[in-house]
Amino acid sequence: ATLRLFAGAREAAGTGSAQFDGGTVGEVLAAAVVRYGESFQTVLGSCRVWVNGDAADPQTVVGVEDEVAVLPPVS
Repeated sequence: ATLRLFAGAREAAGTGSAQFDGGTVGEVLAAAVVRYGESFQTVLGSCRVWVNGDAADPQTVVGVEDEVAVLPPVS
């Protein structure tokens, strides 16, 4: 899946987009935490996650063509 990162999540990861293997949102995010580290994991705790424009949770199934977007809260 393509992981799209915005605002603080983008800053913590140092990139706005990356490809990850995983069959669920949770697996994709876990792989991202391994790659980007503790600061990314901290930001991730307050973010909303969307798959192809729809709200998602860690069990949401994703495939190669899907886009997982991580959006931190907006103040």
